[in-house]
Amino acid sequence: MRRQNLFITTLGMLFWLVVAPGTLAGWDPDRTAAAKQAVAEFKKADPSIQRFFDTAHAYAVFPTVGKGGLWIGGAHGKGLVFQDDKVVGDTSLTQLTIGLQLGGQVYREIIFFRDAATFDRFKGGNFELSAQASAVAATLGASADADFSGGVAVFTLAKGGLMYEASVGGQKFDYTPR
Repeated sequence: MRRQNLFITTLGMLFWLVVAPGTLAGWDPDRTAAAKQAVAEFKKADPSIQRFFDTAHAYAVFPTVGKGGLWIGGAHGKGLVFQDDKVVGDTSLTQLTIGLQLGGQVYREIIFFRDAATFDRFKGGNFELSAQASAVAATLGASADADFSGGVAVFTLAKGGLMYEASVGGQKFDYTPR
């Protein structure tokens, strides 16, 4: 019983320290400024990412995603969707993972949609990235060799925290047009 209470308390603390800030970031009244700041930080970390901004049909920016886990993990973040450098919708990301994991982290994420068909699937509301989808960590030159896979290219940029993880899961997205 004592172990179970410790587990529940630890999981609750991880949620409030890591996942909740990512959720609350979505309530920022000026999410456009936060999204543009995130884009600027991605470009600063890896200037070669510009080619994705130049060629993608649209892209989703998640300025803050909070993630935490202790055997079972979760992540959540809210963002904006851009097309032709204009905000066309709101989006949210929810992730569930199962496996060996411990810790919490906060990161930024951008998903580029190669073409209209992929973007239309995303807007349809049943878009998911499976466990096989891989994100590229935005570091100097990392995006030079990156390419679209399944119509999307995903990049992440760490903001803080520490997470040890060997898990399986996926991300699900919701989209609301503006």
